Amino acid sequence: MVNFRSPELAKQVAGHLKGIAPKFPVKFCHVCGTHEWTVTHFGLRSVLPEMVEVVAGPGCPVCVLPAAEIDEAVKLALEGVTVATFGDVLRVPGSSLSLAEARSRGGDVRIVYGIHDAVKMAIEEPEREFVFFSIGFETTAPLTASEILKGPPDNLSFLISHRLIPPAMELLLGIGDLHIDGFIAPGHVSTIIGLKSYEIFPSAYNMPVVVAGFEPLDILFAIDMLLQQINNGVAKLENEYNRVVKPEGNEKALRHIQQVFNVVDGRWRGLGRLPLSAFALKSKFEKWDSRKKHKIKVGVGRDILPGCQCHLIMIGKINPIDCPLYMSICTPESPKGPCMVSIEGSCRIWSKHGIDTHKT
Repeated sequence: MVNFRSPELAKQVAGHLKGIAPKFPVKFCHVCGTHEWTVTHFGLRSVLPEMVEVVAGPGCPVCVLPAAEIDEAVKLALEGVTVATFGDVLRVPGSSLSLAEARSRGGDVRIVYGIHDAVKMAIEEPEREFVFFSIGFETTAPLTASEILKGPPDNLSFLISHRLIPPAMELLLGIGDLHIDGFIAPGHVSTIIGLKSYEIFPSAYNMPVVVAGFEPLDILFAIDMLLQQINNGVAKLENEYNRVVKPEGNEKALRHIQQVFNVVDGRWRGLGRLPLSAFALKSKFEKWDSRKKHKIKVGVGRDILPGCQCHLIMIGKINPIDCPLYMSICTPESPKGPCMVSIEGSCRIWSKHGIDTHKT
């Protein structure tokens, strides 16, 4: 069995990459916060060929949450509804308040490890109204769908904020000055959706795609596969993470998603409205739809604060250190943008690894 963290093997692969790297610049984009952590933590950029660049796309689910949806959760908390959510969401800025600030003003905001915790709370406190702030990509959506299919307690509803990765990848290809030469597709998402959703990229855009795992060698192998495609003048979909990702994905999870959700247009923080990029509960489950149950109305959200460059970081146009706020007034202790809040945000990852110059 391959040791995907073997330094010796990593050195061999890195040496091989230098031997096959083109003499012109190529840029590969991953769309996964965990991929960015691996690349940064293990210093993979420092061993890549000079002409190969790896940038981070909008693969942090907390980072892409639009401010208006944070505003909805804040409004519910301040109106006496108990909001249960993941710890990563607590400090994400809304238009004026984060959920942490709403809690400091008396709102009942509780951190949970998963949706089952919210269900348990609702059962144990039937006199209270609970909302589970249901965020994440296709990876977490099946958990929400499965719980709804079981018939949750009547005092629990769901503020659905799930997003779909392939439409965001397609958006990146429409940004004229970004010049992506290949995608490293996310392993976690791909365990659910399989490979079919990525077929449009090589077939319609002539864009190489490799689904990759999360160990250092997974990333290096994926880069090797992308470089070989470029050298051979082909664009295809390949699965480096075949020890986990199956072509058909997780059929049970996909079935639950299809039973519970419709695919609709969705807003992404800093990216605007993306067609068919979000999930919404089907009408038969509207009794558990927080927006309808609590008649939530908020205004247009303010996604990006003055000076913050999260919207450019999330599309790979700039690195965190290129943002004027990075590690000056925007720090992990006092974040101004979502990329510094989430453990999957590029700014947070770079800051935790002490990166404050262009030498990565």
